[in-house]
Amino acid sequence: MTVIEHIEKSKSPLFSYEIVPPPRGRSVKDVVDIVKELVPFKPPWIDVTSHSSSAFYNEKPDGTIERRIYKKRPGTLGICGIIQNRFKIDTVAHILCNGFTKEETEDALIELNYLGVENILALRGDGVNYNKKVSSGRRVNSYASDLVSQIDQLNKGDYVNEDISGADPLKFCIGVAGYPEKHFESPNLKQDINYLKNKIDLGAQYITTQMFYDTTNYINFVKHCRSIGIECPIIPGLKILKSVKQLKSLPKNFYIHFPDQLVEEVLANPEHVKEIGVNWACKQIEELLNFDVPAVHFYIMNDVNTVTNVVKRFY
Repeated sequence: MTVIEHIEKSKSPLFSYEIVPPPRGRSVKDVVDIVKELVPFKPPWIDVTSHSSSAFYNEKPDGTIERRIYKKRPGTLGICGIIQNRFKIDTVAHILCNGFTKEETEDALIELNYLGVENILALRGDGVNYNKKVSSGRRVNSYASDLVSQIDQLNKGDYVNEDISGADPLKFCIGVAGYPEKHFESPNLKQDINYLKNKIDLGAQYITTQMFYDTTNYINFVKHCRSIGIECPIIPGLKILKSVKQLKSLPKNFYIHFPDQLVEEVLANPEHVKEIGVNWACKQIEELLNFDVPAVHFYIMNDVNTVTNVVKRFY
C-alpha cells in the first residue's frame, strides 16, 4: 500500500518511522531488532535512509549526532526487502541523486519494484563529497526535481533506454522533503517553497518535513505551501531531544533551531533532559494532531525506545 493510500484510509492518527542502515561491516540484526520493537505499534510505513555521498549521520550513545565518513553506505534495498516481505510493513526507500547515474537509479527502482516496495522518497543527498565519474553517454540527476521527473517517467513506462517498446510502467508513490525553516542553501523560505512546488508539479505526491522543535514553524510552512497551490499531504518530522549535547549537534548537522523555552528548560535541568525531551515531543504531537496532520513521522536513528515510549502515550 502506498503512503497516500494509508493516509486516505486512516481513521486514527498515523505514526511512521525512519531508520538508518547499519554501518559497513556491521550486521543487519540491529536494524531488524529496531523493527521488531516497532511491530506492536503497527507502523503504516517505515522509511529506510540512503547515503551515496561521503557523509551520513549517526547518533552516539551519549546522544551526540555525529557526521561519519564513508564513500557509500549500502543496505537500503536489502533492508527495504526485509521490512516489506518479512515484516509485511510498507516501506519507503530513500533514493538519492548524488553518486548515482540515471541508469543506476533505474536499476535500483526496478529492484525495489521486484521486492514489492511501492514508495520512494526522492532526495538530492548530502553535498557532493562523493564525486562519481560518469562515462560518456551516461546521465545523472543533479537535483531532487530531476529524480522526481525520472521516477514519474518510469511510472509511465518511459525508461532510460529509449529503445524499449511496450515497457511495463512502475507504480511508485513519490515523496519529497520539505523544510519548515528552509533548506540551508535556499536564499529564503519563499524560494525554497517555490522549489518544492516544482517537485510536486513534476509528480511528487506527498512531503515529509525535516525535524523541527517549534510547531508554529510547521503550521506556517503548511499555510505558505497551501497559499501557492501545494495541496498534497505534508507530514511533520520529529526527533526527540535526549541529551544536552544535541542542543549543539542537531543545529550543526541539520540546520534547525530550538525554541528559547526548550533550551532554557534543558540548561536549567540538564539531569532531566530525557524527560524534558519526551514531554516536549508529546506537546508537539498534541499540537500537530489538533492541526489535523496526515501523520507524524519519527526520526529514530539509533534510539527506538525513546520513540516507542512517546508513541505509547497516544494509543
